[in-house]
Amino acid sequence: MNHTADEPATPEPPARRVEPLPEKPPVSVIMPVLNESRHLEEAVGRVLAQDYLGDIEVVIALGPSTDDTDAIAARLVANDSRVRTVPNPTGRTPSALNAAIRASSHPVIVRVDGHGILPPGYISTAVRLLAETGAANVGGLMHAEGTTPYEEAVARAMTSKLGVGNARFHTGGGAGPSDTVYLGVFRREVLEELGGYNEEFVRAQDWELNYRIRQAGYLIWFSPELEVSYRPRPTTKALAKQYFDYGRWRRVVTRHHEGSVNLRYLAPPAALAAVAAGTVVGLSGRKVGWLVPGGYAMGILAGAAWEGRDLSPNALVRLPGVLATMHGSWGAGFLTSPKSLAERVEAGTERDAEESG
Repeated sequence: MNHTADEPATPEPPARRVEPLPEKPPVSVIMPVLNESRHLEEAVGRVLAQDYLGDIEVVIALGPSTDDTDAIAARLVANDSRVRTVPNPTGRTPSALNAAIRASSHPVIVRVDGHGILPPGYISTAVRLLAETGAANVGGLMHAEGTTPYEEAVARAMTSKLGVGNARFHTGGGAGPSDTVYLGVFRREVLEELGGYNEEFVRAQDWELNYRIRQAGYLIWFSPELEVSYRPRPTTKALAKQYFDYGRWRRVVTRHHEGSVNLRYLAPPAALAAVAAGTVVGLSGRKVGWLVPGGYAMGILAGAAWEGRDLSPNALVRLPGVLATMHGSWGAGFLTSPKSLAERVEAGTERDAEESG
């Protein structure tokens, strides 16, 4: 069911129920951290300043950072008894998340990244939505905000349908059941039932976990009331690597979970293949081949002009290149994703099943 902004959202009953939450349940905030010296202190400070009336603990999983992240984390621990750290020697995000979950103790688990900035009412709103909807996971918008012209262009691309399709946690929309949400606020018992994050998924671990939550019959709920500020990648190289990894690991998800294929995820690789094929035909001397890459370029320029009409000139001029980088890198990652990654995931899943048995 779709809801307008003025229409109250009535949750659809989940196939599997969760136990009612106590009033103001204690909350564990888990943070996977690696080289986050720029934002960690602010991110933790925003958590501790929440207007939530229940107890809050913060568990920071520290990867092998090469900046002064560890020193900042140590200072945060010394200054507030609600903060503690656990080691994450692999540096991998899903390993960090699982380590923090194991070290935490409360029935509600809030995932926050080391560069995520929570608004004051985020936790209280999320706990209310968990109770009202009966969901296993609730989440909202990834509100990308840039501080330089390039980051502003990336932020606009990441919140537009031209850049990322119709994902509500990027572009917004009415409250309701969702395939996935940004970060997430979870019921601990559901995470423990499903074994937490699959540590073989270096990327796309959120989408993969949410797919398993839905397959187990639980509800995932999106609400625009929940919004987390996000700092985009500052360079084309960093953005290209980010989206190449997204595409690569999203292909692994489709191999590991055959029912998870979504047309939105097939659009970038299809566009990249079409542009590449048209370019090859054009270079062979057949001018008709240039219609596809030319059409794509015109579409990107026109779309960027519309999407960025209120951006500064310095940000607007960067937007077409940002969009093309996101599309091309995601598509290239998806098309070149080796089967060995999926095989490694399968092997890891079988090993975990044997150990738990």
